[in-house]
Amino acid sequence: MELQVKSRNGKVSPRQQAFILEKLGKLERYEDQLQKATVEVSEEQRRDQGTVTRVQVTLEGAHGLIVRADQTAPDLHAAIDAVEETLERQIKRYKDKHWRRGRPRRHDSDALPAAPELNGAMAEEAAPRIVRTKEFYVKPMFSDEAVEQMELLGHDFFVFRDANTSQINVLYRRKDGNYGLIVPAVGE
Repeated sequence: MELQVKSRNGKVSPRQQAFILEKLGKLERYEDQLQKATVEVSEEQRRDQGTVTRVQVTLEGAHGLIVRADQTAPDLHAAIDAVEETLERQIKRYKDKHWRRGRPRRHDSDALPAAPELNGAMAEEAAPRIVRTKEFYVKPMFSDEAVEQMELLGHDFFVFRDANTSQINVLYRRKDGNYGLIVPAVGE
């Protein structure tokens, strides 16, 4: 597994990187096709906790699998331990739903592809502007797969390419807990 460690405000020592690789390497026993791990480490000031370490890990695997977890703790080791537990739980849930029970049935109207995550405008004083752009590999998938990917990422929306129509669609979580699907239509 390829490991990429990013630090926002400080450096991660080689010893800490080895600890991170050791911990995340244990996840390969649950999902042997993990290809890349991106770890973002930052220190934050919290009123109630003081200085805490925040760790966000994104794992990329075969078949377009993306799993993300984000944890904070008083030190790096505790944060990595917590994020490893979260990722382990998510991977086990994913494998249980998709490989042990078999693929869920799909209807033609339910087909949706894998989508990129879009981070867009953040407010500034006067006018909003684009402050971050992300590019994602968009793999054709069905809507039930898109729902699972969105849940694994912990996002409120997911962009993907429909496996049946090859159109880009947007899946989103509604306030009532259900999901909505935005499908492009050709206008006149």
